[in-house]
Amino acid sequence: MRTRVKICGITSVSDGLAAARHGADAIGLIFYPPSPRLVTLERAREIAASLPAFVARVAVFVNPAAGDVEAVIGACRPDLLQFHGEEAADFCRSFGVPYLRALRVRPGVDLLESLSLFGDAAGWLLDAYRQELYGGTGEAFDWGLIPRSLARPLILSGGLDTENVGAAIRRVRPWAVDVSSGVEAAKGVKDERRTAAFMEAVRNADV
Repeated sequence: MRTRVKICGITSVSDGLAAARHGADAIGLIFYPPSPRLVTLERAREIAASLPAFVARVAVFVNPAAGDVEAVIGACRPDLLQFHGEEAADFCRSFGVPYLRALRVRPGVDLLESLSLFGDAAGWLLDAYRQELYGGTGEAFDWGLIPRSLARPLILSGGLDTENVGAAIRRVRPWAVDVSSGVEAAKGVKDERRTAAFMEAVRNADV
C-alpha cells in the first residue's frame, strides 16, 4: 500500500504548488488564529484555486465557531475539514463536508474510547500532545500507544521529518502521514528541498 502524504500549514501559492509538484496528496490550510501558519480567507482561496486536480484541500480548525467554518467552506471549498480541538462529533459532521478527527496522544488516554464517537470520520489523525499547542509542535509521540487495529484510516502526525518518517511508516503502517514543521525553513515557510526529501523518504519506506 502507498502511504499518502499531507503537507500542512501551507501559507503561499508557491509552497502549495511545490507540495503538489513533489507528489503530496493533500495540503493543509490552517484557520486557527494563534498559529504562526494561519492563512486569511483570501490567501486560502488563492492557494486552493492554484492547486492541480487530485490534490485535496484540507481546512484545519481548533474549536471554531460554526460561522467561521461556514465562511471557509464558502471561500475555498475544501475537500476535507480537520478538527483539532475539543469539537463534539455532532459539530464535526454538521457541515456536509467529510472530516478528519484529530486527537493528541498521551499516556492514560484511551484512544479507542475517545475516537469511537467519530466513527463517520474520513480518518483519524493522531498527533503529539502539548498542553498549549494544537499541532505544529515538531515533537513525536510514543507510537507504541497506537492501538494495532483502528476502525478508520490512520493519519500519523507529530514531529515527522525526513529522518524518522521511514521508521514511522514501517512500524505504524498508517494510511497517511502529515508533516508541517519537518519540511519548513521557518514557521509557515516551506523548504522545497526538505519537501522533496520527505516525499522520497516516504516512497522508500513503501518499497
